[in-house]
Amino acid sequence: MHEMSIALAVVGQVEEAAPEAGSVVSRVELQVGELAGVVPDALGFCFELACAGTVLEGAELVVRSEAARARCGACAGDWAVGMPPELCCPTCGRATEVELLSGRELRILTVTWEDAQSTAATGAAAATCRAPISEEA
Repeated sequence: MHEMSIALAVVGQVEEAAPEAGSVVSRVELQVGELAGVVPDALGFCFELACAGTVLEGAELVVRSEAARARCGACAGDWAVGMPPELCCPTCGRATEVELLSGRELRILTVTWEDAQSTAATGAAAATCRAPISEEA
């Protein structure tokens, strides 16, 4: 299950980017392409385990799916690839000059931090959002 290694990488990158020691992460939003080979439910389960004992413990994970699209270099047609991927051009039938335009993404879109000290003092969270952290997750 490679979702655990993905979850651990996300947690590591977010911890590395944490603004200060007194902050906790309340929400992480990921963009996951249709062809990235990631099972969202498995990623959510692994993310919860990977967050235990970190500044991300209890953080909400939001996964935004990105549809796979391709373009034919021969006729310039573009289409939704789908799953399983259809890599032959539906317009001209060729598969020799196909370029994937989207669908392989795996990136952190936004991270929302809350100041733990102000939350404890006032009972309300002072949230800040940072976007994006990196294109590699």
